[in-house]
Amino acid sequence: MYLGLDFGTSGIKAVVVDENGTVRGQSTAPLTVSRPHDLWSEQDPDAWVGATHMAVMGLDAALRAKVRGIGLAGQMHGATLLGADDKPLRPAILWNDGRSHAECAELEAAEPESRAITGNIAMPGFTAPKLVWVRKHEPEVFAATHSVLLPKDYVRLVLTGEKASDMSDAAGTLWLDVGARRWSGKMLAATGLDESHMPRVHEGTEVTGHLRDTIAQQWGMDAVPVVAGAGDNAGGALGVGVISDGQGMLSLGTSGVIFVATDAFRPNPASAVHAFCHALPGLWHQMSVHLSAASCVDWAARAFGGMDAADFFLKAAQATPGAGPELFLPYLSGERTPHNDPHASGAFLGMNHDTDTARLASAVLEGVAFAHADGVDVLRETGTQVNELSVIGGGSRSLHWGRILASALNVHLLYLDGGEVGPALGAARLAQIGVTGGDIAAICTRPAVRAEIAPEAGLAERLAAKRATFRSAYRALRSDREGA
Repeated sequence: MYLGLDFGTSGIKAVVVDENGTVRGQSTAPLTVSRPHDLWSEQDPDAWVGATHMAVMGLDAALRAKVRGIGLAGQMHGATLLGADDKPLRPAILWNDGRSHAECAELEAAEPESRAITGNIAMPGFTAPKLVWVRKHEPEVFAATHSVLLPKDYVRLVLTGEKASDMSDAAGTLWLDVGARRWSGKMLAATGLDESHMPRVHEGTEVTGHLRDTIAQQWGMDAVPVVAGAGDNAGGALGVGVISDGQGMLSLGTSGVIFVATDAFRPNPASAVHAFCHALPGLWHQMSVHLSAASCVDWAARAFGGMDAADFFLKAAQATPGAGPELFLPYLSGERTPHNDPHASGAFLGMNHDTDTARLASAVLEGVAFAHADGVDVLRETGTQVNELSVIGGGSRSLHWGRILASALNVHLLYLDGGEVGPALGAARLAQIGVTGGDIAAICTRPAVRAEIAPEAGLAERLAAKRATFRSAYRALRSDREGA
């Protein structure tokens, strides 16, 4: 048995899989987020530890006793600052904290090669700008900082006594030379840090330590190896078998992510593409990130009379997709790829006397699809082929939405059984590879396909015409806003 732990923002998930990759047990424990000021998002690092114990102890004792290795996956970019005693100096600043906009520009000015080294544009979500903010606004905390760890890696320290991270998670800090897969002295210096502040960095399958005896006894298992693991998106990709160049997934959660594995480092920071290391040796990945996806469905379902998501999808299916003039700009939380525009906002356009709820619902699904098509375009600009994507997340429940997405993106979509297990499954698979030395392809298999959706020529033609207007509308609204 192999245990995968996924450190999410809203909770910790523990999954046990057997040698054949079958999920034998799952357990979760909740977390809360503190928002003491506008744009702030923080968590108590020790709350992660308590929730980890709760999630693991929620598994059947017989399963725990058979665990041979542990893998970790989790929320990326969080800044956990530790003093010389390895205790947190302040609450961790999370991935969705937006306080460090000004510090992003300061960081890139301090190191002009930043985008070439990291493959990414500096954004408040990344870890390094957070440390620039701390240095400026909390100088006593910065001076006392002995180590900086990502969320899952702080829990690793508590579990094993080791300070270590993996390539995929470390790539999201802006301190990693992503092409060379090592810490960048230049990027660390631009933040006022050096490599002594960083954990050792490993490939995701490498063993980084063993479970402390006291915790092993509490959990009812041996002092098993703990492997480096993965950032949450890379872990999710491993869980659905995205392990080779050109393979990809479309995650339709609260936000939307298109993740494509690549056999080379292919950055496109000018279009806000994320280029990170994958959690497997010799692989990288690109991501287009869209800050609103299924959240648009949830918002519209509430706005249209308090219906639930399932009813909303049924309502949208009553309209012919791409046929009405209505447009929806899905930027309810700003947008990342390709606009890097935190001030972008949502809008309905093109309504007339024939507009009804069904056509508005269809426009919402189309608008999210158009935003993702913009993301696919900038991935393809780098030479990456995006022909097939496995669909995961809450939005995967609607095959009608899949028709719209496949035709707007010009990709084949695969809907998988068990894709909802998520990053914890990928973490467990990394543990199995690290402990047994087993074949990556044999362990990281794709779940069974329950449905496949291909682009439809007629629908693609209708959507292409609407998408051109959609893109013009965004540009016009941005120009109007910036000119005001």
